[in-house]
Amino acid sequence: MEGGVDWCGFVRRRGLQREQDPARVTLLIPMKLTFALPMVLLFGWISTASARPYVNDKKAPEDRKDLEVIQKSLTSVLPKARAATVCIDLGEGSGSGVIVSEDGLVLTAAHVSTGVGKELTVIMEDGKKLKAESLGLVADTDAAMVKILEKGPFPFVEIDRAESTKLGDWVFSLGHSGGFDKERGSVVRLGRLVRIANATFQSDCTLIGGDSGGPLFDLEGRLIGIHSRVGAQLQVNMHVPMKVYVENWDGMMKSEFIGEGPFAQKPVKGNGFLGLATEARDEGGLKVTKVGRESPAEEAGIKEGDVILKMNDVDLKTREQMQDLLKEMAAGDKLALELLRDGKKETINLKLGER
Repeated sequence: MEGGVDWCGFVRRRGLQREQDPARVTLLIPMKLTFALPMVLLFGWISTASARPYVNDKKAPEDRKDLEVIQKSLTSVLPKARAATVCIDLGEGSGSGVIVSEDGLVLTAAHVSTGVGKELTVIMEDGKKLKAESLGLVADTDAAMVKILEKGPFPFVEIDRAESTKLGDWVFSLGHSGGFDKERGSVVRLGRLVRIANATFQSDCTLIGGDSGGPLFDLEGRLIGIHSRVGAQLQVNMHVPMKVYVENWDGMMKSEFIGEGPFAQKPVKGNGFLGLATEARDEGGLKVTKVGRESPAEEAGIKEGDVILKMNDVDLKTREQMQDLLKEMAAGDKLALELLRDGKKETINLKLGER
């Protein structure tokens, strides 16, 4: 919580992080239908027309017909949207995300992915867990990408690249509120866009911790934003518009760290920790003379007597050379070490710890 806004989006256990506003309504319904609607609770499974719903241009629904149009639009696109909405598990907490390509590209918030090249677990709506890795992010607007590493195809949603959203449009949000719950499923909220800025949308959809990184859709089922900051009041919530993702798409796909804070902090070069001592050999390579307890080196299986021939494909000849390479790396960076053990070469991959 900072400045009255919670943008961590993480939970350590199931349940709500804050008390519900009694003026709002949350209805928990079996068979994975969970809604928090600001004005009306609507249900049904009716197909929608492709045209923009006229109710978007009204200040408020005026009669039963208006409500039925909202109902028809929402319920026809909800199954597809829900199938593509995922929980992102980091171990110590979780957030949400949404799949936007058949091969498993996920959009989420930067403060959910927490960095570049992070190992994550994506949990599908049916509870299936998949290995994933964070790609690039935009630290100052809270946009990020994650890639599922396992083979698809995966359900996905369409991105609104045309910036067709208007102030006052009806929208709906999805997210794994309070963490993943297979029996409940993702939680649906209906609301309207109450503010549009260059790099921020604001809606009156009800969001809590665990929803961060989840999707915001228009009534035609197009992805228009990603949940970013959860306000001190349940109905005050900020979203990253698709415009930010489209403008930074290439850089994020290349796993670039774009911008400066506050939603993610750049890795600090030189603070990576390996946890071993070495000595040079006349034949080349560095002989491991000591492995620190509970160090990344020990956890990766490196042993005293091993000879490190290469670090990230660079031949090693002196200890100083190895130290210079480590000075350019940060905690969490990946390291590939080619070893000589008992006369045989093998490669060990690990991540640097933090000093």
